[in-house]
Amino acid sequence: MEQQPPSDVIEAAHAEHHSALPLEDTRDFEDADRGFIGALEPCVVKAADGRVVWDNDSYAFLAGDAPTTVHPSLWRQSQLCAKQGLYEVVEGIYQVRGLDLSNISFIEGDTGVIVIDPLISTETAAAALALYRAHRGDRAVRAVIYTHSHADHFGGVLGVTTQADVDAGKVAIIAPEHFTEHAVQENVYAGTAMARRAAYMYGAALARGPQGQVGCGLGQVGSTGEVALIVPTVDIKTTGEKHTFDGVEIEFQMAPGTEAPAEMHFYFPKFRALCMAENATHNMHNLLTLRGALVRDPHGWSGYLTEAIDTFSDRADVVFASHHWPTWGKDQIVEFLSLQRDMYAYLHDQTLRQLNQGFTGIEIAETFQMPPALDRAWHTHGYYGSVSHNVKAVYQRYMGWFDGNPARLWAHPPEAIGPRYVEAIGGLDRVVEVAQHAYDEGDYRWAATLLDHAVFTDQEHAGARQLYADTLEQMAYGAENATWRNFFLSGATELREGNLGTPTQTTSPSLLGQLTPDQMFDSLAINVNGPRAWDLDLAIDVTFADIATNYRLTLRNGVLVHRKVPADPATAGATVTLATKARLLMFAAGDVTSPGVEVAGDANALPMLLSALDRPNPGFDIVTP
Repeated sequence: MEQQPPSDVIEAAHAEHHSALPLEDTRDFEDADRGFIGALEPCVVKAADGRVVWDNDSYAFLAGDAPTTVHPSLWRQSQLCAKQGLYEVVEGIYQVRGLDLSNISFIEGDTGVIVIDPLISTETAAAALALYRAHRGDRAVRAVIYTHSHADHFGGVLGVTTQADVDAGKVAIIAPEHFTEHAVQENVYAGTAMARRAAYMYGAALARGPQGQVGCGLGQVGSTGEVALIVPTVDIKTTGEKHTFDGVEIEFQMAPGTEAPAEMHFYFPKFRALCMAENATHNMHNLLTLRGALVRDPHGWSGYLTEAIDTFSDRADVVFASHHWPTWGKDQIVEFLSLQRDMYAYLHDQTLRQLNQGFTGIEIAETFQMPPALDRAWHTHGYYGSVSHNVKAVYQRYMGWFDGNPARLWAHPPEAIGPRYVEAIGGLDRVVEVAQHAYDEGDYRWAATLLDHAVFTDQEHAGARQLYADTLEQMAYGAENATWRNFFLSGATELREGNLGTPTQTTSPSLLGQLTPDQMFDSLAINVNGPRAWDLDLAIDVTFADIATNYRLTLRNGVLVHRKVPADPATAGATVTLATKARLLMFAAGDVTSPGVEVAGDANALPMLLSALDRPNPGFDIVTP
């Protein structure tokens, strides 16, 4: 099945968008280019084994006017995000942009530099540091700041420092309170499912080009190198807290529960510069990211932006963030932060107003309109988040998945309801015929609904599968939102070519190594196959020799419970002694015989426990049954 050109409906819509958008406003391009020092040429980063982990040059096609296969507003955003190189924010503060999904920033101190958010991968962070040093000198890294608990803001830490230097006190690692807990939980507990859906959201496996992936709105895509984590040595706990690193004073503002569960902003008095982490970027952000996450709090988010305006705007000449480009000048800063604040507050307040009038999330999203002033601002457009899915997220935060209609309380799942709809309509061929009519009329949403039922009835039906792929492709061409485009294109690609799998994983050995014993046991409990374990009744003591601590594991009724209690061989079916905490990871993987593990007691207890564990599936199907 081949890709199709954009339909007349899509081309007409883009022509209308092109005439309505304020494309003559080029201030963002001027700001994105401001302070440019030098680019990485070629902008291709490889791992030690020669594998390409980052290729910004693959976006060289983003030139000139938007093709009809890409929404003109998204084309503009992707052109801005694809700019790469070293930039001066103000004298003493430098950013490398376009070397990963996120930015890395360098703050020059008395003897070296403070690094803010070392990207996703060791390789891209090292390349960014080398680019900085090529233009600013071989300054030593004295501190690393993680603004928040997402992998694109800490994963490349080994590219800028080492665990040995941190352990020796040469480098401080600064992060908001509870950073490690949230960083580990997000990437481990539901990490497999999130990573699989992230393959759709970011389009990492899609071809780059006007008919393929053009970016993700927040940046271009994530790098695919080594992800690591060094645990913070300094936890920031309170707003107004001040610290000095390498002669640079920093004033912190806590912002938990916003774009990440652990997040903070901070201000540099010496440079009159404010870093907003990921809470004020040049797009509407997600209140519930399409890859999956906890629903974020737009009310708290807007409140922290108000606090930042009140606390720092009179003292700031520039505001910068961990994505996109800075904003300079007091009036521009206040305008930018105020509109960002109003955007999240409006989404929250107006969704609540309408849900209290009895409208459901999907109904509110269908008619929701942002104020004209927000529509006119480029940085409030939904390139990454969207009004539609953010409104539904607010509804979910307060009301949950159920919309109150009893007919939807116990609906059939897709594989059961699909055949029923197909039969009611008159069979598969009739469904495809109706869907084709909808497609020809440009009603792609209805065509996709019909074809979803058809494919979940018979995924091998060639006509349904081909038309479904063509339909999703047209929806992608029409989307202003980059993550929607990537979802549609990923679905179309898998219908045509088969499962893409999960190209990017963040559950690295380094990250897993930071799990506490409690989190490791939680991870085991998540993987227990309940029905297979219903009849098991096990009690196993697990003792960590390096920390002289014992945990009692019990498996009953398909539930694995752990407690920190003294070992008691008299009541334990088996006792497992592990040399180190890290050895538990190998134990969980089924390795119970290599050095570092001693087992006493019932020889069947461990095999029975391990036999009850499932392995996550990183290649589960999404667009097909």
